[in-house]
Amino acid sequence: MREGTGTTTTTSTPPTGTPPTGSPASGTPTGTGTVHVRHRDEHLLTGPYRVLASTVLGVVVLAVLGAVMGPQWDPMPLTDPLAVETTSTAIGDAPALEHHEVRQEIVELQLDGTTVEAQLSVPVGLAEPARAAVFVHGAGTRTYSDAFFEQAHALAEAGVVTLVPNKRLDTYTLRHRDYVAMADDYARSVAYLRSLPEVDPERVGVYAESEGAWIAPVMAAQDPDLEFVVLVSAPVVPPRQQAAFAADTYLRATGVPHGVFRAIPRAVGMAIPGGGFEYVDFDATTYQRRMTQPVLMVYGTGDSSMPIVQGAVQVIRDAAIAGNSDVTVRYYEGASHGIRVDDVIVPTFLRDVAGWVVGLPDTAGASPKIAGDQPNQTFLAMPVPEPRWLHNGDVVAVTILASCAVVLLAGLVVPVARGFELVAARRGSRTSATRRFAPGVARWAAALGVGAVVTTAAFVWYILVVARLALDYTSNGLVVTGLWIAIRLVGVLVVAAGCLLFRSIVRNRAHAVPIAPGAARTVSLGGVVAASAVLLVVLAYWGVYQLGI
Repeated sequence: MREGTGTTTTTSTPPTGTPPTGSPASGTPTGTGTVHVRHRDEHLLTGPYRVLASTVLGVVVLAVLGAVMGPQWDPMPLTDPLAVETTSTAIGDAPALEHHEVRQEIVELQLDGTTVEAQLSVPVGLAEPARAAVFVHGAGTRTYSDAFFEQAHALAEAGVVTLVPNKRLDTYTLRHRDYVAMADDYARSVAYLRSLPEVDPERVGVYAESEGAWIAPVMAAQDPDLEFVVLVSAPVVPPRQQAAFAADTYLRATGVPHGVFRAIPRAVGMAIPGGGFEYVDFDATTYQRRMTQPVLMVYGTGDSSMPIVQGAVQVIRDAAIAGNSDVTVRYYEGASHGIRVDDVIVPTFLRDVAGWVVGLPDTAGASPKIAGDQPNQTFLAMPVPEPRWLHNGDVVAVTILASCAVVLLAGLVVPVARGFELVAARRGSRTSATRRFAPGVARWAAALGVGAVVTTAAFVWYILVVARLALDYTSNGLVVTGLWIAIRLVGVLVVAAGCLLFRSIVRNRAHAVPIAPGAARTVSLGGVVAASAVLLVVLAYWGVYQLGI
């Protein structure tokens, strides 16, 4: 885009060869005497307070739009803490652990439509068929070679046959996961263990971690003959609620400004772009209320991604509905999601799990039921409010990308049109070569469009940076707070550019100066204004212009 030049003066008697005043080619108003068109520099000097007032009004309007367009985020405090009975995590009535040598082999399991490998660990020197456990993967592991090495070995050494199957991946993707179907797959591992001569088929249980704790209750409900269930770092609540809870906790730990929290329900609550993800609303409650097996729940108090109090309380209540009071809970001080401290698995955790499993049925109801480090959970993991306006993630993504594309393409329209006009001028049409945007219009339109695109891109990048910091349990005040302030300031400047563009259009129209002569310039200006307006509303929706409303 190119804007007009200097001050334009029109006289009642045009020079010879000049189009009459007021003609389309002249670009000046009709009339007698002299008319002076004041340009942007004069406008700014005569009314800066109006620009400031207009900018403030624009920000307020965007803030109100952002507030009313989607849900706020205000999780309820957890007011019912779970008190531990003792700081010792030792399992009551647990026997002294044996120390067997362990024989390992890789076996192949036949599933419905595919096969997977599994690592079988068998204690050496068993006097009779032993108890056994199937391990169920969380989201972060896939094979027996990258999961449960210490846990499976500790149980096998204590006299428990263990089987760690590879996760089935042909039906497991980021978008599509079926926890009931996955429970059926893991049931094949249970059936395999029951078929082994080294295993007592009536004493086979399941050990599940993280995401696997949504699968294990399904297995327990569908197979009442399972002897026990171990749930480690269990989310318990549906995945969407757990994701919102984890995001809230991570963001608080990272120290992000309050306005960023608005993005939690709007991102987690919307339909995710591209479809799929039906599993995010999977609720294991109905299965947990059919668990009659003894349950051992384990959490690390350093795990901020899980509702470590709420999860235990809910499983205790759900199991009670099934008439099951045998729920044992252990908390390990400072331990992470994998029950590790400084990347080392907690030794007492391995001892306690082995003691609880080996000691069944005596350990199922033994005291203390709840022990270890005192857990702390500030807020409840709750249902996530659904956005009222921008619920469809595909629409959100397409809107942002299309708006950015329109701004970028609009910037190419004028140079292309200008090239055609120059060609036409060489062929004798002088009027085509003299078209220009009205003074001030091109500059502020470019500032509006480029600013809106840059602010949007910066906000997306900011969210990704904060997410990375949160997942790494780290904080960077300069990035988290400084970049957020910078994005909001740039956003305000973009609004100011929009106000200056509007003032330029109004003043030029008052003097009958064509704003965007020619179809190309009209389309270009209209595209920039419309697309930028959409981007500003989207930015307001995600909290860039929030004023505590």
